[in-house]
Amino acid sequence: MEKIKELRKKAMALPKLPGVYIMKDKNRNIIYIGKAKALKNRVSQYFGSQNNHAEKVRRMVSNVDNFDYIITDSEFEALILECSLIKQNTPKYNILLKDDKGYSYIKVTGDKWRRISYSLQQDDKRATYIGPYKSSYYVKNAVDEAIKIFKLPTCNKHFPTDFGKTRPCLNYHIKQCCAPCRGKMSLAEYNEHIDSALEFLKGGSNASITDMTREMNEAAENLEFEKAAKIRDRISAVKKMNDRQKVVDIKVDEQDVIAYITDGDRGTFEVFRFKDSRLYDREHFMVDNDSDQEEMMSEFITRYYTIRDDIPKQLTIDREISDSEVIEKWLSEKRGSRVYIIVPRRGDQKHLVEMCRKNAVERLAQTKGGTAGEYAVLEELKELLGLEKMPEYIEAYDNSNLSGSENVCGMVVYEKGKKKNSAYKRFKIKSFDGQDDYASMAEVIDRRLTEYEKAETEDGFGKKPDLILLDGGKGQVHAVLPVLKKHNIEIPVFGMVKDDRHRTRAIVSDSGEIALNRTRKVFTFVSKMQDEVHRFAIGYQRKRRSMNTFKSSLTDIPNVGTERAKALLKHFRTVKNISEADYEELLNAPKMNKVAADSVFEYFHGEKEKI
Repeated sequence: MEKIKELRKKAMALPKLPGVYIMKDKNRNIIYIGKAKALKNRVSQYFGSQNNHAEKVRRMVSNVDNFDYIITDSEFEALILECSLIKQNTPKYNILLKDDKGYSYIKVTGDKWRRISYSLQQDDKRATYIGPYKSSYYVKNAVDEAIKIFKLPTCNKHFPTDFGKTRPCLNYHIKQCCAPCRGKMSLAEYNEHIDSALEFLKGGSNASITDMTREMNEAAENLEFEKAAKIRDRISAVKKMNDRQKVVDIKVDEQDVIAYITDGDRGTFEVFRFKDSRLYDREHFMVDNDSDQEEMMSEFITRYYTIRDDIPKQLTIDREISDSEVIEKWLSEKRGSRVYIIVPRRGDQKHLVEMCRKNAVERLAQTKGGTAGEYAVLEELKELLGLEKMPEYIEAYDNSNLSGSENVCGMVVYEKGKKKNSAYKRFKIKSFDGQDDYASMAEVIDRRLTEYEKAETEDGFGKKPDLILLDGGKGQVHAVLPVLKKHNIEIPVFGMVKDDRHRTRAIVSDSGEIALNRTRKVFTFVSKMQDEVHRFAIGYQRKRRSMNTFKSSLTDIPNVGTERAKALLKHFRTVKNISEADYEELLNAPKMNKVAADSVFEYFHGEKEKI
């Protein structure tokens, strides 16, 4: 703490001028480099309250022993200097992206019956390679398209050795392979397919359509109608593939789309790259999350285009960034012409951003062992409630009682969007009798947090929830907040409010209501959670009521305890059947002896003779 105070004092003495700050550890190693519009304001934030920082920032600050700074004439100069210094020093806590894309090739085997495939290396001296290409995504998709359009084989059969040995595979029957394995296709005809595919790959779809249209017309003029029909089908396939590639009718022919998704600890940047309204490349990067996602986006953009030379004319991102003008100027200088950064609110561009975000969610879900749908709901819930991190571990609570008696509470748990039945808990209200939903909820949360503080592992009560949802409104939320404060534990708490028909209507906080759109996935998710916790709490309350009824009848009989009473009920099914049983039936029932049988028979029949 003394070191933090010392560094804060030094930071408060900095000028309010633009510049670059350089954080160093005790070994004088540079661990972080950043830029600032006002050095004093930015650097002093690091050495204030650590509660407002993400774990990544806290770790960095804990390792800072000293810092240097360089004043610049403008924020733009600070950005250029920051990029240069990060490239030279690769600090541990900066976003560092490796330019490891390498090159990709289209491989054409040297066999008589040639094959086309995608390759990362030129490792076959007999083969011919087309390339290199920077985008492996483009090459993979282009080869897949060519194989489908021109119906090329993808099997491991060797031609002509394997001619006629087996039946054609499924690809032939669904018209995705010309099936030379049948032995009915000449080498010249097969090579026509290969040559057309190579022309398509080298010249692009538009050039390929032009050439094939010319060939089709020539074949028709020469009365080769069967050949013309085959070429017509290929043209149609190319056009369909083009339509599929044009995801939306975007008006910008060259742009990149970037989206960021985080669960609070780790984050994923997804990049879609478009040229001629076609998606030609995509990349994703996993990073440690920072608390300020705007800064994360700014830093990612500068790092990404430091290692990329091809700058688009438009950059579409999923959130506002404070230094967009400075980054626009920097990108424009790198490109040599004006670059625009936009955050779309509606229309086709908004659709592109949403598509990019969905793919980022999918990447993040894969690393966490969940599904994209589950993580999409959690991301939507995070945005709706304004949470700092994605609520992967959610606890929901509901009280239940019968006119003030059998006062209980149920807790259900959802982890990564799924029910976690093994973590469900039941509570019997102990601190008072009667009906008081607010006091009941406060008692339960107090007991839950007490168990959390005592736990030595992260199992069960030892795991702190990312979000607490209470069945009820502001009253329940207000009753619980002082309990959290008492334990000095920060957990977001919200209430789930139902309408007159007992359907989920809104989520409430201590500051107001958040309406739930019934068409959104998060509405369905919260509704199911509220129904589940209500079912669980009611079930527990009914079970306790049933146990008490049970205790007040059979267990009131002398010589009949809980276990013997359970055995009797299991054997006879109902209390009525027990009361109507004769003495011999009672005596021969499980867990019964003569003394117990006498007691039960006399309880229901008095001192009558035991026949």
